[in-house]
Amino acid sequence: MASQGNGAGFPSPYVELDRSDWARLRENHPMHLDADDVERLRGLGERLDLAEVEQVYLPISRLLSFYEQATARLHQVTTDFLDERAERTPFVIGVAGSVAVGKSTTARILAELISRWDSRPRVDLITTDGFLHPNRVLEERGIMDRKGFPESYDRRALLRFVAEVKSGRAEVVAPVYSHLRYDIVAGEHVVVRRPDVLIVEGLNVLEPPHPHPNGRSAGLAISDFFDFSVYVDAHVSDIRRWYTERFLSLRETAFADPHSHFHRFATLTDAEAVQTAEGIWDGINAPNLVENILPTRSRATLVLLKGADHTVDRVRLRRL
Repeated sequence: MASQGNGAGFPSPYVELDRSDWARLRENHPMHLDADDVERLRGLGERLDLAEVEQVYLPISRLLSFYEQATARLHQVTTDFLDERAERTPFVIGVAGSVAVGKSTTARILAELISRWDSRPRVDLITTDGFLHPNRVLEERGIMDRKGFPESYDRRALLRFVAEVKSGRAEVVAPVYSHLRYDIVAGEHVVVRRPDVLIVEGLNVLEPPHPHPNGRSAGLAISDFFDFSVYVDAHVSDIRRWYTERFLSLRETAFADPHSHFHRFATLTDAEAVQTAEGIWDGINAPNLVENILPTRSRATLVLLKGADHTVDRVRLRRL
């Protein structure tokens, strides 16, 4: 059932639907993924199956197809008005949310579904990790323990990247981040060549413009170039638990690699691993979530609300 209002005495810009009502909005939008695809796309520790894709993500895919078509028409109207030659402009989607909430999986699923539309658009997915400052810069600035906070990113480079892709530039490069090395990979780049759809996934992609140091009015934000945005949400206590569970699982996967930056955690006992994970969460990830990420939720077009079992049980869609 749809829910309106925010309890503050004025209408909410969102309409909220439970999962069953949202699922009906799929209508006849085709399903092109199978169980193997879902297994490949699912993140570590997440409960994702075909039913979740059909009931949650297919309606999003259908809605995005409407937005993409409407945006293309609006672009054509504007170029006609300005008497300019129409150039194809990529449709840009932002995906935001906390560490361990499942935003990367959401971005991958959307990319896969969109790429299988009848029009077969070219889809590129970029994570903002590549725009983190290298570790040497973070160490020089004394903010190594604030990796993931807004100040740990090269925000000008990220803004320039999204703006150039949105403007239709033939080739735009993005840096590469290695989670194994826990650092930017020097000399490696991803090249984006005029995609039909670009998905930008990251912790802080919905943050507002930052005021200039000299006191002038704020400039542009990355989200100014988004045509649609998704925020993946859950109770902080649930995300904390998921982060801890994922940390324990990583001891046998990524942490086990001798080249991993976190290899020292591979031999921790369960009790030691829980204590370490909760310490990292409470000292770094929770403050970043509460201070910087969660306040951007109201800027999203669509909010996916997850329950304690890591599955989406409600959806909020901005309509004003």
